[in-house]
Amino acid sequence: MHWVIMRGSLAALCHVGLGGSASTMATSACRLFRDNGVMNSLDGIRVLDLSRVLAGPWCTQTLADLGADVIKIERPGNGDDTRSWGPPFLKDAQGQETAEAAYYLGTNRNKRSVTCDIAQPEGQALIHELVRHCDVFIENFKVGDMARYGLDYASLSAINPKLVYCSVTGFGQTGPYRERAGYDYAVQGIGGLMSVTGERDDLGGGPQKVGVAVADLFTGMYSTVAILAALRHAERTGEGQHLDMALLDTQVAMLANLGANYLVSGKVPGRAGNAHQNIVPYQVFEVKAPADAPAGSRDHLILAVGNDGQFAKFCTVAGVPEIAKDPRYALNADRVRHRAELVPQLEAIMMTRTKADWLGALEAAKVPCGAINNLAEVFADEHVQARQMIHTWQHPIEPDLKLVASPIKMSRTPVRQDLPPPLLGQHTGDVLRDVLGYSAEQQSALRNKGVI
Repeated sequence: MHWVIMRGSLAALCHVGLGGSASTMATSACRLFRDNGVMNSLDGIRVLDLSRVLAGPWCTQTLADLGADVIKIERPGNGDDTRSWGPPFLKDAQGQETAEAAYYLGTNRNKRSVTCDIAQPEGQALIHELVRHCDVFIENFKVGDMARYGLDYASLSAINPKLVYCSVTGFGQTGPYRERAGYDYAVQGIGGLMSVTGERDDLGGGPQKVGVAVADLFTGMYSTVAILAALRHAERTGEGQHLDMALLDTQVAMLANLGANYLVSGKVPGRAGNAHQNIVPYQVFEVKAPADAPAGSRDHLILAVGNDGQFAKFCTVAGVPEIAKDPRYALNADRVRHRAELVPQLEAIMMTRTKADWLGALEAAKVPCGAINNLAEVFADEHVQARQMIHTWQHPIEPDLKLVASPIKMSRTPVRQDLPPPLLGQHTGDVLRDVLGYSAEQQSALRNKGVI
């Protein structure tokens, strides 16, 4: 049987207190469409999100972008830690800082905020009830913490056998480090990333973390992939499962070709600064400063030659075609072996022209290259704007709030672009009423106890 429900009828159906199978049908129908009027890839999937800060919220933000109904559970009074991680904070009409941190806004779009104190038995019972209506549960508490609240996988899967339960921790549910607190910065060090990031030691360099929390972000993305795969399995078999996602595991996987290089060769790679370990020339070069630049100014660009044909084109553009024919440099493997001889020659050549000259000539010749932009230049870039990577929201504090948009572009099921919930617990009443059927009196009793 196929159900066709118009949006107006659907809204009415959702708010009528139907009983039995009719209520179940109404709840399911309500989950098929949300308020943007178009079909999204994950319409009908509901996620109960007990994660906070970055890795877990990055995962659930992606699921929400794709259309999942993400119910973000936050602590009454404080909420997600990142709500206060500023400055910068949004400013009100008088130019005064509010409590709305940019960090929080950048990781929680398309979600609904519900407050619940899981330390109270009534709060735990509320989560149990919500789990019956959810497909995914995600948390990033320390190993063993959720069991103290009766919210571990064993407890919740007994309530909902199809539940996909995702745990995000620093070091995983097993192994000698499992009880350690795992933060991105430490994991970048422990997982080897900082040993290969930064300028070469012989040039005065040292270990350097990446400018954004990549272990958190990659773990969030890997968790998204794992959840989608587990949902597919649950759809086919009726069985949920526990996903054990660890920042350190992700960081080790992110070593990619460098990890493979070590395992194959036994040679520990070092820091290469802005150069590539396996490709030459693939690095930052200083170029001639423009004539109108202030005295002492320096300018740079990225030259990213990926194959021998591109190297030959580069040499032609640079006016040194003979270098590409030199047997020491004709093949990439030989250029890597003779890096110390070749790169100084290229450094001298690159200093003969300005960045604008180089970029124009190299792009015309289809040689990969690029400017090194600061964030003002990034968001002013015509291509970034043409790709709609900046979205404007009508926020109650700032009417034209600009934030980074999702990079996912789909022709049939576009991503959602809803505002991050500005108010802590903004959707508590809606969720308890529409999902659980709680009356105003039941909600009031929970508020009086400080549960919500």
